Amino acid sequence: MALKTDIDNAIKDAMRAQDKVRLTALRAIKSQILLAESEKGAAEDGVLTPEAELKLLNKAAKQRRESAAIYQEQFRSELEAQELAELAVIEEFLPAQMDEGTLRLRLAEIIQRVGAHGPSDLGKVMGVAARELSGQADGRAISMAVNSLLSNTDF
Repeated sequence: MALKTDIDNAIKDAMRAQDKVRLTALRAIKSQILLAESEKGAAEDGVLTPEAELKLLNKAAKQRRESAAIYQEQFRSELEAQELAELAVIEEFLPAQMDEGTLRLRLAEIIQRVGAHGPSDLGKVMGVAARELSGQADGRAISMAVNSLLSNTDF
């Protein structure tokens, strides 16, 4: 619920500042929140949990990153710039992402706790890591770091 209020306030500020790119991104987020709240069984009493809000924001950010990459491949720099600007707005509402060094330390702790010994234990580690690091690190970054740590036997 706090995210929805923050988005509403940011929309008002963007309207006052006549910032069209920011306004477009914020309206897209608000639209996704409203759709998620109205989905049958998705939210209890029409209110999203903080975890669901975070998941929604991560999904929106991922969509913008993928779109920007496609536009870059097609040499459509004006559309790429717009997607990246919208991504920057979305990232303002996401928690700070963990840097690679901290991520590797946390993953090493998880690997030792789970008792993983090699690449065959990837699934066990990823399950715990995805749950514990949700919203703090990108899934792809987690996966790459876990693969690296499990293939290196000196952890």
